[in-house]
Amino acid sequence: MSQKPSRLSTPIDFDAPGKQCDYVRLPHSVHRSAYGWLPIPIVCIRNGEGPTVLLMSGTHGDEYEGQVTLSKLVNQLEADDINGRLIILPMANFPAAKAGLRTSPIDELNLNRVYPGDPDGLPTLQIAYYIETVLMEMADYGLDLHSGGSSLHYLPSAIGSGGANNNGARVRELMKVFGAPYSIFLPGRHAGGGGSGDGAARQNMLSFGTEMGGSGTVTPDCLEHCFNGVVRVLHELGVLKQAMASPAEKPTRMMHVPSYDHFTYAPDVGLFEPVVNLGDDIQKGDLAGRVHFPETPWQTPTDVHFSADGLVVCKRIPGRVERGDCLFHLGVDFEE
Repeated sequence: MSQKPSRLSTPIDFDAPGKQCDYVRLPHSVHRSAYGWLPIPIVCIRNGEGPTVLLMSGTHGDEYEGQVTLSKLVNQLEADDINGRLIILPMANFPAAKAGLRTSPIDELNLNRVYPGDPDGLPTLQIAYYIETVLMEMADYGLDLHSGGSSLHYLPSAIGSGGANNNGARVRELMKVFGAPYSIFLPGRHAGGGGSGDGAARQNMLSFGTEMGGSGTVTPDCLEHCFNGVVRVLHELGVLKQAMASPAEKPTRMMHVPSYDHFTYAPDVGLFEPVVNLGDDIQKGDLAGRVHFPETPWQTPTDVHFSADGLVVCKRIPGRVERGDCLFHLGVDFEE
């Protein structure tokens, strides 16, 4: 059975040379606009022969480092600067990114949990379907730029999925070129699957992502790591003619998350008092913090302990927690 066409469209001609800036049009009929469409910004830069690279950010709308990085890149690059083709999607889930939310305010869906999507489904499902069947299908390589968003903060990291031993040597090479202080492989089917990495694998697009800070803000340090990493990879792939960043001063620290024991979750509803920081080395059984109960302040706080050894690579930001909220996760070194 043939694949159904996407309902999304764009005036951009992906085969035409030059730099084109426009929108992917997502049909959206509502009370104020019967035949309207939502404008998902997209840029295509093509010149001569070379690979096609898909650069995405804004999968989660409250993750800003990647959106700023790709906006800067669009402003700095012209067709003469590249060989091949760049497709840049800085606000992949446009409704979420416009609202500054992790999930779409239209359908409450998380774009990074719904691949391959549905051509006839809710707006976020249609976006995922278009990205996978149209944009990823054209691309040889991809970068999906994330951060911790409003609820988490990460050490600046390149991120792979499926476990360190299940990723190709070329992905690890490109992560080293990217040059983030840390490169972390998350467990297979992380957070339930349905992510852009699953779509990339189905379309044979070699890809990895990032977790660049977070806290619902943009820091100069994480932005520098993100921008320099992207342009290093583009130069390594031969798409960017001239280097725009020097090699990283220090080699990336290759790590992985062997199991979900390396994630620590809130056991109760209350206010969380952390007692460790990002970058701390942890032993199994160490105290992570305490959940306090201001509504009943005479109630004894609940201690939270780590279930594995490792380095704190991610921590929760908001103090208010509910049972099941991620508080920390750890990474451990691995030998290639």
